[in-house]
Amino acid sequence: MISEKRLSEEPTIHENCKLDNVQLGKWTEVGPFNTWENVEFGDFSYTAGYNQLQNAKIGNFANIAAGVRIGPTQHPMNRPTLHHFTYRRRIFGFGEEDDVEFFNWRRAQIVDIGHDVWFGHNAIIMPGVKIGNGVIVGSGAVVTRDVEPFNIVVGVPARVIRKRFAEDVIYKMQNIQWWYWPYSLIKERFNDFLLEPESFVNKYYKE
Repeated sequence: MISEKRLSEEPTIHENCKLDNVQLGKWTEVGPFNTWENVEFGDFSYTAGYNQLQNAKIGNFANIAAGVRIGPTQHPMNRPTLHHFTYRRRIFGFGEEDDVEFFNWRRAQIVDIGHDVWFGHNAIIMPGVKIGNGVIVGSGAVVTRDVEPFNIVVGVPARVIRKRFAEDVIYKMQNIQWWYWPYSLIKERFNDFLLEPESFVNKYYKE
């Protein structure tokens, strides 16, 4: 099926989205039924739908399938109870103020995601995790620790199954940093993105 939709420098936000303290880059698309809080979203990145993102910094050209959860908030595990009445005190009448220190701690657990990543359906990226450039996270994976650039991870908890490219290709791709190229340059060099990775990096890598 050929899509008739057209994106632009202005972000495209679909229906039934709730976005709080969000910065969207150019050519971005937020799928339907997305709920985001405290998120930076890089140029050309998109989500498919039914995604929940919190406390995350996401690079350019991120590909995020439906149902992905990034930065799920945690409950305090070192208290007698896990229930949120200990920090959402006002709604239960247990205090005049909520636990500000706990909420500040939550917001500080930033998920740092690189450029040109692909997250499969229903993947979960836990708070505070760092995901490198070019990473693939398999559907349903639960990522609990940092992932090095251009690794492919799957499973619960997620584990590395292989690297996408040879080490020298990864090194050159990291050096080229094409994900920072302006729109005009990507358009000019578009056909080169259809090359084999080795040919691409050999053409653009500079010592």
